[in-house]
Amino acid sequence: QVQLVESGGGLVQAGGSLRLSCAASGRTLDGYVMSWFRQAPGKEREFVAGIEWTEASTYSADSVKGRFTISRDTAKNTVYLQMNSLKPEDTAVYYCAGEVSLYIRTRANSYDYWGQGTQVTVSS
Repeated sequence: QVQLVESGGGLVQAGGSLRLSCAASGRTLDGYVMSWFRQAPGKEREFVAGIEWTEASTYSADSVKGRFTISRDTAKNTVYLQMNSLKPEDTAVYYCAGEVSLYIRTRANSYDYWGQGTQVTVSS
C-alpha cells in the first residue's frame, strides 16, 4: 500500500511559478510510475506529466511541455512538479498518482494510488 500526500499548491499570478511535491510512504517506489493529473471544475481529470521511478524517464502532456517539469528524489521518496509560466487555464486541483508499471500511462483509471489533491489557482 502506498500513501501519497501532495503539497505546494496556492494562488499565483499568470506568468508565475509553483512547485508541487508529492511525498510517498508505505514502500519504496522502484517499479512504479508516478504521475501528476489535474482536474478543473466541470472537466475530466487529465494527465499532466509522469516519471518512471527507476530510470527517471518522463513524459508530459503537450499543453505543459516546455513549462512544467516532473522530477523525483529517490532518497526522499518524493516526486515534484515544477510549474513555470503559469496560465489561468492551468487552474485546477492537481493530484499525484502512482501505479506499478514499466510505462507511463495517461489514463487516470490505470492508477491505483492517489493523493488528496492540492489546489492551484492562476489569476490573470
